[in-house]
Amino acid sequence: MPVDDRRWMVDALLTLLQTPSPSGRTDAVMQLIGSIFDDLGVPFTLTRRGALTAELPGKSATTDRAIVVHADTIGCMVRELKDNGRLQLIPVGTFSARFAAGARVRIFTDDNDQFITGTVMPLKASGHAFGDEIDTQPTDWEHVEVRIDRKVTTRDDLVDLGLNVGDFVAFITSPELTEDDFIVSRHLDGKAGVAIALALARNVMANNVVLPHRTTIMVTITEEVGHGASSGLPPDVAELISVDNAVCAPGQHSLEQGVTIPMADMHGPFDYHLTRNLLRLAKERGIAHARDVFRFYRSDAAAAIEAGANTRAALVAFGLDGSHGWERSHLDSLEACYLLLESWLRTPLTFATWDAKPSGKLRDFPSSKQPAPSEQWVPLSRGDFTEPGDVSPGEPWPPAEVPQP
Repeated sequence: MPVDDRRWMVDALLTLLQTPSPSGRTDAVMQLIGSIFDDLGVPFTLTRRGALTAELPGKSATTDRAIVVHADTIGCMVRELKDNGRLQLIPVGTFSARFAAGARVRIFTDDNDQFITGTVMPLKASGHAFGDEIDTQPTDWEHVEVRIDRKVTTRDDLVDLGLNVGDFVAFITSPELTEDDFIVSRHLDGKAGVAIALALARNVMANNVVLPHRTTIMVTITEEVGHGASSGLPPDVAELISVDNAVCAPGQHSLEQGVTIPMADMHGPFDYHLTRNLLRLAKERGIAHARDVFRFYRSDAAAAIEAGANTRAALVAFGLDGSHGWERSHLDSLEACYLLLESWLRTPLTFATWDAKPSGKLRDFPSSKQPAPSEQWVPLSRGDFTEPGDVSPGEPWPPAEVPQP
C-alpha cells in the first residue's frame, strides 16, 4: 500500500473516531463521510433513515458487488435521572459495564448545539469511603452511573440542565498511535472498516480505475443493534463483503497484524465459494491471512441475508484485541484488509456466468466446484447369517393377565 494512501487512511480513521456516533445518533458522522465522498468525487445517496450507498464505476450493467461497513458504535442512553444528580444508563449495543466504568463520556441533549461531559462511575467509587467493597460490588449496568461535570446534586438540577430520559451518551475514544504502529482507541470496531472503504474509493477515483463490476460501498448506521444492512442494498448485488473486526483472543485464530477471513459466525457459515476465492487471492498476493470461526459475533452480512438479500456473502476482518472495550489494532492489519479487498474488486465474480443472474437452471449450477464426495453405502456385517431371520411374532396387547401388586 503506498505510503501516502496509508497515511490518508489513518488520518480518515482518526477523524472518524473523534466524531461520536452511537447507534441511533449517527447524523454527524454520516455528514462527515458524505463530505469525504464528495471530495473524492464518488456519487452517493442516503436512505430515508440515513444509511449511505456510494457507487464505484465498473464495466457491468448492474451493481454486482457490495462492500458493507458500519459507522455506528456502541454507546448508552439515559435510563433515569437519579435523585443524587447522576444518570442511570442502559447500553446501546452489546457490551459489558466493566468496560464502561471509568470512561469519559459526552451526553447529548435535545439541544443539538451543546453536550455535557461526564464520567461513568461505579456506585461505590472511593476506596477511602468503601474500602474493599469497591472490589466486591457487582460490575453490571445497575451498579454504574454517570457523574456529570456540572454543579448538580438533585434530579431537579438535571432537569434544569435540559437532560432527559433517552438522551444519548457517547464514549470519548481517546485514540492513540503507538511507536510500533498499533492504534489504541474505543470504537475501532466499525470505524476502521469505514476508513478502509474510503481509502479504496480514493484509490479508484484518483487512478480513474474502471472495475470489472460496478460496486456499492454501503455505510450502515445500526449494525451494533443487529439490523444494519437489512435494507438499502441494490437488488442485483451478487457478492457482498462485510468489513468488520476479527476476534483476537485466546481460543481464536485471528491475526492482529494480518487479515482474517472468517468461515462462520454465530448465524452460520459464510458463502463457501466466495470465502475460498478470498483465501486464494490472499495466498496469491502474499497477504498475511488466517481463517477463524466466531461464536459470539454477527455482522452486516447476517442482517442482509436474514432480510432476503440474494447474494453470496463473506466477511473480511481486521485484527482487534479487546473488542467493545479498549480496542487495539495494527496498521498492518488495516493494510492487509485494504490489499485483499482491492484484489477482489479487480477480479471477476467468483462464477461470472452463473452469478450474473439471480436464478438459473440446475444444469448450470456450479455445484461441481464444491467437492463433496457422495455417501457410499457398504454392506452391514451379519456374522454367520446371510439372510434376515424370521419376524418376531411379538406379544398381544394388552396382556390377558394384569400383574398384581
